Amino acid sequence: MDIEKVNSMDFGEFVDVFGNVIERCPLIAAAVWSQRPFSDLEDLKKHFFAFIDALPQSGQEGILRCHPDLAGSELRRGTLTAESQREQSAAGLTSLGADERLRLAELNAQYRARFGFPFVLAARFSDRAAVSRELARRLLCPSAQELRTALGEVKKIGSLRLADLLRADPAKL
Repeated sequence: MDIEKVNSMDFGEFVDVFGNVIERCPLIAAAVWSQRPFSDLEDLKKHFFAFIDALPQSGQEGILRCHPDLAGSELRRGTLTAESQREQSAAGLTSLGADERLRLAELNAQYRARFGFPFVLAARFSDRAAVSRELARRLLCPSAQELRTALGEVKKIGSLRLADLLRADPAKL
């Protein structure tokens, strides 16, 4: 899809197509639609991320809370979004052994208890061993730093999802 097609979309189509660029946050796509026309993928991405950056901390934490636990209950129940399913599968999280699943569940619970939102990581850039290591490492981070890191991961995920939708080369993002 090219940027002209994006710019020609009506509100409903735009939200349908871009509503999960930021996990389970179609409101962001709805707000971004009103910023048309976009000059290119970078411009579109800029508008998605400016919306996130303009939110108060509580809103930013709300965006993080829309993300599922990695290898969590939504994966086991089959209720992940299609995008999250593909991303977690690419990282090998759909084929964990029982011990690995238990370890990740424990780390996810510790992380949620400490920060109040789930651990967010651009899983496409990781494998299952790296996910556990990164989760354990980030558990030790100060809260403000972790909020910035998690939002950075949301933006990485959003960049990849936008590239998928516009069939762009993710290496150029």
